[in-house]
Amino acid sequence: MSFSVTILGSASAKPTASRHPSAQAVDIHEQYYLVDAGEGVQQQLVRCGINPLKIRAVFISHLHGDHVYGLFPLISSLGLYGRRTPLRIFAPAPFGEMLACHLKYFDSELPYPVVWTEVDTTEHALLMENRTLEVWSIPLRHRIACAGFLFREKQPPLNVDKFKIAKYGLSVAQITAAKRGEDIALDTGEILPNASVTYRPYEPRSYAYLSDTNYSARAATLCKGVDLMYHEATYAAAEQRSARERGHATTVDAAKAALKAGAGRLVIGHYSSRYKDESVLVEEARQLFPETYPATEGVCYNIEKRP
Repeated sequence: MSFSVTILGSASAKPTASRHPSAQAVDIHEQYYLVDAGEGVQQQLVRCGINPLKIRAVFISHLHGDHVYGLFPLISSLGLYGRRTPLRIFAPAPFGEMLACHLKYFDSELPYPVVWTEVDTTEHALLMENRTLEVWSIPLRHRIACAGFLFREKQPPLNVDKFKIAKYGLSVAQITAAKRGEDIALDTGEILPNASVTYRPYEPRSYAYLSDTNYSARAATLCKGVDLMYHEATYAAAEQRSARERGHATTVDAAKAALKAGAGRLVIGHYSSRYKDESVLVEEARQLFPETYPATEGVCYNIEKRP
């Protein structure tokens, strides 16, 4: 089952010649979720081979322009693409006012509904769930109301080993019982422990997106054991004062958060335009957290469960 993150944008504040503002596409079991939507996100989706019609929901961390300016053109284009199913958008208030203005003046006859759910950025809350997935909000510490998002797979149902089915001649009723977690009684009187005939198809995986924020021990703790963490690292460690004043993080802050969370891997992005080469920032974070990687646009990070 697929679980991956494609980096669509990695710049902070403004686009540069080589970087777009914040945006990511999270693929979970072939269903896509857009996380933040900076300027140019439509083009980035196309460049990365992601069909915009496959987007099931959008999660906006906060209402600074570099995280939301690309969403409204995308809403219009989805109508042109022929979307008919609802588009769910999770974002802090007053996003509803922005959306109402857009729909009034640009998309008054949109052929599909846009459904906004307000994110309370002070709470760690379940925002969305389906058969295989939960998405939780993570309170962050920025200059305005801001939330991160934790994507976590649910425990998959048991599968029954097909070789054991053939070996013991299990009936449909016995297979169904095994999937419920029950032991199996054979006609011979032998009892097969459930664990001897079933298996989990995969171990649940998780991804945390920590957008614009100062270092937050609470946010890191809420992501405990996450397999992949994205954490903004707008500044190098030497710029700690600027980061603190502007509600941002340094490379060291991001690495500390990954350590606190016990993350498997860390991806850093939201680079200030002063840094032409992000490898300097990545190497600085690696001094504290070796499994640090850059949010390089177009790169897809597959999320695998740690052994």
